[in-house]
Amino acid sequence: MERTVAEAAKGSAGSGADGILPAQGIRALIRSAGIGSEEAIGEDQIQPASLDLRLGSIAYRVRASFLPGADATVTARLKDFQMHAMHLADGAVLERGCVYIVPVLESLALPETLSGVANPKSSVGRLDVFTRLITDGAVLFDHVPLGYQGPLFVEVSPRTFSIVVRQGTRLNQLRLIAGSAVTTDAYLRRLHQGVPLVDSDLPKSDIGRGIPLTVDLSAGQEVPVGYRARRHADLIDLSRVDHYPPEMFWEPVQAERGRTLTLNPGDFYILASREAVTVPPDHAAEMRAYDTQVGEFRVHYAGFFDPGFGYAGCGGVGSRAVLEIRSFEIPFVLRHGQLVGRLVYERLAAIPDKLYGPAIGSAYQRQGLMLAKQFRRLGTA
Repeated sequence: MERTVAEAAKGSAGSGADGILPAQGIRALIRSAGIGSEEAIGEDQIQPASLDLRLGSIAYRVRASFLPGADATVTARLKDFQMHAMHLADGAVLERGCVYIVPVLESLALPETLSGVANPKSSVGRLDVFTRLITDGAVLFDHVPLGYQGPLFVEVSPRTFSIVVRQGTRLNQLRLIAGSAVTTDAYLRRLHQGVPLVDSDLPKSDIGRGIPLTVDLSAGQEVPVGYRARRHADLIDLSRVDHYPPEMFWEPVQAERGRTLTLNPGDFYILASREAVTVPPDHAAEMRAYDTQVGEFRVHYAGFFDPGFGYAGCGGVGSRAVLEIRSFEIPFVLRHGQLVGRLVYERLAAIPDKLYGPAIGSAYQRQGLMLAKQFRRLGTA
């Protein structure tokens, strides 16, 4: 490794160390007003290497997705695209197939040394809710430029299920980055030798712009290898946990002959990786969402793995990556062990003072094939 765990632990927000800010760095930024909010930010919003963003009081239905462009604000552009506004205080339905823009409660006043990147939260991705962060002057989604000062907005578009949200609902998480957190292939090879990042044999040639992940289609004919979302299902209230019967929203899918699975265009699937994944305490990981070189499908809408995910010291041995998959345009046949994406690991500026796992209420440590937390656990009444 280019930097040992002990060396990383010495870093802190403001220390000059490059990398993703850990939980204590996010708290420091809140105290210094680099992160502001219309309502107090709770400790439960602060994840090991990210901050949960909360929906504000109003959602704007718009006729199309948009970016404001370098010289415009989101509010100004809303005048061109807005259809109607909905108040979220008592809950509101965001309908599948529609696009909404929602101001979030948090805002930023970053120093010139910090930038940011956002992802949907895991449960949101597993519900096929397409959501992206937008800033004023944005030319890219999910990107916060160096030194950004201003409000934050999220675009929300449920693709399979209509959802109920409220003011305070958390759909996105924001990572803040000092300098660069990027790792090289050579760095990943050394990291994997010290802390195996996946539990499979990994030839050096397989590490190319990230650690490869493959799909698990090995279950017998009586055991599902995944789940396909039912069309025209009922509403899902995102505030409910362990509530909805899975069979009302999902149908199990079994592997076909030769341990394959044919993806129907437009259908949404939940599958699992063959590999168990480990994210060391001084790193975070992100799965590349779409790569035409592996096939015409999108994998893993959420894509962010916190420090400690799958890590033995956090009770995470055996944690699989859940794959949210949608095929584009044409049917596509997956085979067992096929490459579906790559995990890109990034350095943290310091080891977080909290790690992913049961101690902080993380929902997906030691997971296998698992639906979003709103559904009753598979195999329970």
